[in-house]
Amino acid sequence: MSKVPALRRVLPSVLAAALSLPLAACGGNLSSGGGDFPGGPVTMLVGQAPGGSTDLIGRALADGAADDLGVAMPVVNTPGANGALAAKELAGKQPDGQHVLVLNASLTSITPLAVAPEEVVDINDFEVITGVSQDDYVLVANSSSGLRSVPDLVQAGRDLKFATTGVGTGSQLSQELLFKQAGIAGTAVPFDGGSPAMTAVLGNQVDVASVQLGEAISQIKAGQLTPIATFSAQRSRYLPEIPTAVEQGYDVRVSQFRAVVAPKGTPPERVERLRKAFQATFAADRYREFNEDNLLTPHEVDGAQVVQEWTSSLESYRAMTQQYGISLGGPK
Repeated sequence: MSKVPALRRVLPSVLAAALSLPLAACGGNLSSGGGDFPGGPVTMLVGQAPGGSTDLIGRALADGAADDLGVAMPVVNTPGANGALAAKELAGKQPDGQHVLVLNASLTSITPLAVAPEEVVDINDFEVITGVSQDDYVLVANSSSGLRSVPDLVQAGRDLKFATTGVGTGSQLSQELLFKQAGIAGTAVPFDGGSPAMTAVLGNQVDVASVQLGEAISQIKAGQLTPIATFSAQRSRYLPEIPTAVEQGYDVRVSQFRAVVAPKGTPPERVERLRKAFQATFAADRYREFNEDNLLTPHEVDGAQVVQEWTSSLESYRAMTQQYGISLGGPK
């Protein structure tokens, strides 16, 4: 009789220990980034509308990375607030590597100069998987306007309307800096993206616009838009005959860079696995052709370099807006 109570005492502890083993193993895998990964489709978030540059880049990246990971990588668009809505959505996801985001540098290095502190998106709030590419801005005018150079803008003798792709964007900053340094009187007219900004130029609703080169090149080649200057540090190899603003004597270096990020706290092993998948994508011929077709310059640097570059850009742009008395639209 004495053995039964003893057995009853032992069995629950044995069963509890046995049941705890898979649970502990599972918990250990989640915290260390081990186990099977990915555990199903990896979602690619994009903070811009379908059809734009960021969306096309996200889809090209997802297409290649899905092959390497062996799972689907659906693209989900959450446009709004220059990409801030998608960034906040990603920040609320589990840090398990199953959700990533194509992040525009302007959101963390320019938009903070135009929004309230509580709306700022900080690159340090994410795990940066990899840098992706550089997209250059070009200042364009309607070819029938007679505006063909920066001196033409200076000598226009009137307040010029310049279209931007939104408040707190590289499009706005590049033109604000150029107009201030060149002494050009101007008024910013914000639009929601490059397409409506170019439409405004073509319709003579505004005088000029700074848009991404890939968005403007077809109208430039068709003779509808005249390129006046690019805002990259060096001449674009896709438009080599057009001088940079720097060459023309103005300290304006503004390009759009992009990176892929994951929620803060994503295990390093999973971040590295995702990086390898994107590196395989970068090496593929079809992705290289995509870059060429869309006039993108590869900038496939590691996460640490992305953080350093984007943080440095924010500090530099903040100093320049203060130096020239530029307000991008909100409290600093």
